[in-house]
Amino acid sequence: MINCIALDDEPMALEVIKLHASKVSFLALKQTFRDPTQALNYLQHNEVDLIFLDINMPDLSGIDFAKIILQKYMIIFTTAYSEYALESYELSAIDYLLKPIDFKRFMVATNKALEYYHLRKTAVTLPVETQELTPDKTRQNFVLIKSGTQLHKIKIDDILFVESDGNYANFVLQNSDKKLLARLSMPEVLEFLPNGLFCRIHKSYIVAFAHISTIEKHQVKVKELWLPIGKIYREIFLKEANKRWNND
Repeated sequence: MINCIALDDEPMALEVIKLHASKVSFLALKQTFRDPTQALNYLQHNEVDLIFLDINMPDLSGIDFAKIILQKYMIIFTTAYSEYALESYELSAIDYLLKPIDFKRFMVATNKALEYYHLRKTAVTLPVETQELTPDKTRQNFVLIKSGTQLHKIKIDDILFVESDGNYANFVLQNSDKKLLARLSMPEVLEFLPNGLFCRIHKSYIVAFAHISTIEKHQVKVKELWLPIGKIYREIFLKEANKRWNND
């Protein structure tokens, strides 16, 4: 069961979420709030997995609220305005729902949350033994990722990019529809990946140079996906990319 709360300054919007949530067997809507301060206080004293979070609120925006809680929770943003979609994506939100929210779209978003919920429950930290198996990181050609009771041996060449998910990291692999989730921060991911093969391009993304096909000013293309380049990472990334491609 996914414990969730909803935060929105509009009573009618909260009623819609209540109604939709009551029809979803794996959701337990514990509380609704119109005041961000009250919601923050509740989070400090209660177990919550998912937050339905309105973006346009007078005292504190949903974007700022999400930054305060530091990605500790799954978030589904709700708003009447589509222009916030990119910013919500950069905050690693589960989904983005436009008002008025219909039940079919609500189910799509909550099923995404359910998938992440199960991944988080089964994911464990990469074993320390990984470093001991390959002390020379420049020669390392695989990593071990343990998920549930299974230990996955992943070829370095198969890693397209790594996406931050709060205190976890999603490893996106080529020729696979599934992501592997590990309890790692972005700095920890860079620490164990081989030197020179990967680069952080954004607070939420680490990419493999080998799988980048196109670089533009604000984004890179990996396979068929465009990933954003963060302003503070752009200079270092472009320098490393030029160095690597000139040497190939």
